[in-house]
Amino acid sequence: MPTPPQIISDPTAMRDMVRRSQRSGMTVGVVPTMGALHEGHLSLVRASTRAYDETVVTVFVNPTQFGPGEDFDRYPRTLNSDVGKLAPLGVNYVFAPASDAIYAADHSTYVEPPSVALPLEGECRPGHFRGVATIVLKLFNIVPADVAIFGQKDYQQSLVIRRMVAELDIPVDVHVEPTVREADGLALSSRNAYLSTNQRTQALAISRALRQATAMYAAGEKSASPILAAMRKILADAGIDEIDYVAIADRETLQPCETIHDDQAVALIAAHVGSTRLIDNMFL
Repeated sequence: MPTPPQIISDPTAMRDMVRRSQRSGMTVGVVPTMGALHEGHLSLVRASTRAYDETVVTVFVNPTQFGPGEDFDRYPRTLNSDVGKLAPLGVNYVFAPASDAIYAADHSTYVEPPSVALPLEGECRPGHFRGVATIVLKLFNIVPADVAIFGQKDYQQSLVIRRMVAELDIPVDVHVEPTVREADGLALSSRNAYLSTNQRTQALAISRALRQATAMYAAGEKSASPILAAMRKILADAGIDEIDYVAIADRETLQPCETIHDDQAVALIAAHVGSTRLIDNMFL
């Protein structure tokens, strides 16, 4: 049986632990999370434990990436359950700091995110990626791992982090693992716990719309307009009428595509099912 992970809350102790391991020649992977772990998170953890000598999972619900009226207060906090899920996977450390260990009362330094943060989520959630970039940079300084692993479901987030790492010369490799889905296609998300049975069925229209986009592109449709229309119809037919965006964009810049070239586009959706905001994406 694997040894249960050691829970560390002090940033200095966490940094020292990672550096000690690296000095002894070990490679270290980090999986940053906000907890409420599901199979999507665990797939990232397995990718790390397979490839690297030690793995750190961070669990911190980051207040600076939530806007006014968003679900910071009700976001699930399930540390004991999370540690139980990680215990069989060979995770070495869980970094679970208190909020005041990360943000002192007089904290005033933030990271201005790269330009790929401006469209889509950047328009719908002003300030969100400033909070994401700030916490991820702080975590990379506290957990100076060799590799950080993120999921494709939060595609724009992964792109923001990759650009930040490149442009600020941060010495960590960023790996992005494919989205994990339920058998019926729903992308795994901690926010799925908010959905009622009927809402969960309704939410399946999001992945159906994305699959329709990939099917139309595979069948030869290269114009974005009819693909976007088909995606919106699927959402409308399911009764999903509060839509933040349905987009087809360049994978690297997230600028809208009118014509799709060379398999370089991604289809993205952000929509509300009941009071729950869900995002998903698929490559074309």
